Amino acid sequence: MKRKDGRTATQIRPVKLTRNYLQYPEGSVLIEMGNTKVICTACVSENVPPHKKNSGSGWVTAEYSMLPGATHERTNREQRTKGRTHEIQRLIGRSLRSIVELNKLGERTITIDADVIQADGGTRTAAITGSMIALQDAVKYLLKEGKIDRNPIRENIAAVSVGVVGGSACIDLAYDEDSQADVDMNVVMTESGKIVEVQGTAETEPFSKELLDAMLDMAQKGIHVLIKKQKETLAR
Repeated sequence: MKRKDGRTATQIRPVKLTRNYLQYPEGSVLIEMGNTKVICTACVSENVPPHKKNSGSGWVTAEYSMLPGATHERTNREQRTKGRTHEIQRLIGRSLRSIVELNKLGERTITIDADVIQADGGTRTAAITGSMIALQDAVKYLLKEGKIDRNPIRENIAAVSVGVVGGSACIDLAYDEDSQADVDMNVVMTESGKIVEVQGTAETEPFSKELLDAMLDMAQKGIHVLIKKQKETLAR
């Protein structure tokens, strides 16, 4: 399949990760995947939600938003969290909690904020990939300040979209591809290859298990590339 931006079916868009993008949060990164740009921050607070009080365990949660000018046409700011936004921020929170030993955090919360400043497909997957770095830096802050004595992060995590466009499976769909995809799927996976979440939908005809397996293999290879870029960014 020939893609508009010249990529092969198995090639993710150019990825740029700018660490410490903001001054005040304990962790922050600007992730750019093609024309999609998301600011991800991680802020530490010395409290936990009611269901975690007196448990000795911490919490990781997330919020997600999109700036009015992030898309082709201006969208109004949400005065109340809508269904799609609520679903995405729950996905981000679940994904990050899956690789954190919450009992090692103590009774404190790390809040991830993912703010989309420009959207061209794959905003939720970019948010998860970028937030991993912000989370790592927030944990490094806690270790440096002596607030925790062990790293609670088990391994890295990243996410990518895959889909079927024009009869061909391809990875990391831009908006023009996503909007006409026959199958649309988001995959969240750990560095060791364990699946955290798969969100897949047949937009037209049902698809086979063989195609599902092929798309999961494609996603795993892309996620391996993204985690390598995360590690390179953290090493710098």
